This record gives sequence, C-alpha cells and structure tokens, in this order.
Amino acid sequence: MALRACGLIIFRRRLIPKVDNTAIEFLLLQASDGIHHWTPPKGHVEPGENELETALRETQEEAGLTASQLTIIEGFRKELNYVARKKPKTVIFLLAEVKDYDVEIRLSHEHQAYRWLGLDEACQLAQFTEMKAALQEGHQFLCSTVA
Repeated sequence: MALRACGLIIFRRRLIPKVDNTAIEFLLLQASDGIHHWTPPKGHVEPGENELETALRETQEEAGLTASQLTIIEGFRKELNYVARKKPKTVIFLLAEVKDYDVEIRLSHEHQAYRWLGLDEACQLAQFTEMKAALQEGHQFLCSTVA
C-alpha cells in the first residue's frame, strides 16, 4: 500500500490586479535531509485526519503558518504518485493563499530554507516532473478562475 501524504501549494500575489499572472509567487521549502529538494509543505496523513486537516497541520509544523493565516482555494486538488525511498507514495496537494503578503515563515528542523518564487523559478527548483506539473496546474487554475 502506498504511503499517503497531503500538503498545500501556498501562494501570494505581489499585486492586487489579477490580470498580472506574474504576480503569483509560490512558497517552496528546502528539505534539511537527503538531496535537499524543494517542495511545498506536506507530510504523512495521521490516523483519523482528512486531507485538509493533514495539509494544515503539516503547514503549521513545517512553515509556521496557521489555518487562520490562509485562504483555502476551493476546487483545486492535485494527486501525485511516485516512488520515494523505494516505496510507492501518494501526495495530495490543495491550494492556499496567505492572507498577509509579508507573513512570517518559521521553518521546522525538517527544512533549512524557504523561498517565494514565480512559476518558472519554482519549477526550476522543484526538480521532480510531477511537482513541476502540480505547480503549473495550480498556477493555471488560479489564472483561469476568479479567486
């Protein structure tokens, strides 16, 4: 059975006008271990949790952001399936916007750095094809809906 994890693709907008798609910046965290990969906050589902509960808990643990600091964007859900450490893994990403552009990020010991990045830069840092696709789909969803 695949390991199950959930997370939030967190973004902020540099400008109020939603016509400027370059205004969207994504939050990526750099892992402290392994290959020091960059991803949005995510983690394993605990017994009794639903996807959103897991994603919010992991975001608070890994980035210091609480549910009250975020707006969940309805209608977006991206499932990634891949092999991690020789085991199948499924990760569900939801989409969330920070309410305060200058919100403080407080990293846990699991991460050593964070960056707010435009789509192209985020995809370059993300490395993994499935993660790049998730960021691109999240960006496309935001640009095609009135969020």
